[in-house]
Amino acid sequence: MKFPSPVSVQWIASLINADAIGNINASVTGINEIHRVEPGDIVFVDHPKYYDQCIQSPASCIIINNKTNFPEEKSLLITENPFEAYLTIVRHFRPYQPLTKAISDSAVWGKHTILNPGVVIGHEVVIGDNCFIGPNVTIMDHCRIGNNVVIQSGTVIGSDAFYYNKKKNREVWYKRMVSCGRVVIENDVEIGAGCTIDRGVTHDTIIGQGTKIDNMVHIGHDTIIGKNCLLAAQVAIAGGVEIGNGVTLWGQVGINKTLVIEDNVTVLAQSGVPGSLKRDQIYFGTPAIEATIKKRELIWIKRIPELWKKVMENKDQ
Repeated sequence: MKFPSPVSVQWIASLINADAIGNINASVTGINEIHRVEPGDIVFVDHPKYYDQCIQSPASCIIINNKTNFPEEKSLLITENPFEAYLTIVRHFRPYQPLTKAISDSAVWGKHTILNPGVVIGHEVVIGDNCFIGPNVTIMDHCRIGNNVVIQSGTVIGSDAFYYNKKKNREVWYKRMVSCGRVVIENDVEIGAGCTIDRGVTHDTIIGQGTKIDNMVHIGHDTIIGKNCLLAAQVAIAGGVEIGNGVTLWGQVGINKTLVIEDNVTVLAQSGVPGSLKRDQIYFGTPAIEATIKKRELIWIKRIPELWKKVMENKDQ
């Protein structure tokens, strides 16, 4: 999430009641989680295991619960509970505003765009020209929809991320991180019925131009899908995934979090993808591997009873 204008590190320190050290005269431009952090951003960390990852990231300012070594050009904001500090910042810059009507007065849409009955559109939503928004579609706050976009019945755009801060030393182990990112849908995208596309935790979930999505597809927070992709029914993509251009995911493919699928990959139906995939290949199986190798494996698996029978016959001789 970008702030409306840059703010000083000292002002942020005052907001969250933290001790500022390092480059305290610097300004920050937004807040982000570690997988999408950019220069000028604030990031938070509350476990020593991840201190170095956050401090060496592009972030300019780190909210942290202990003093540690850090580059002199950066600043640390030391506070007992960095997670609560993160929530304070998000709620200050993007407070929750309940809807009092189905379509917010601050939502705008372009010429020849059709909004069908039952549509709900949140605050500060922008929809382009020549779009079709089907019955009972929900588009939550701050989302951006391009031109010539089709969204079929019952789809939810911009639901909160499935993203929790976990601590076993408290009564409630899982505390939800408030989502302040957006969903950005580019031109000429088509989305089927009953899909869910989560907003970014702090960044954007992006669906690239020309991508077509079938019914009952789930796309997790902060995922970036490239241009001209095809996603068949019941595909499920976890958070923080980067998918290139021209990728095809056939029915019921499952994609693990924070991995990269390069350009022009095809993943065949019911495959499970636990790791990144190289470009211009066809993958199959769980875990997904190159389809030609997997198919040879399946042929040999079918031959196991025949081979076992021969082994036993030879044993008896």
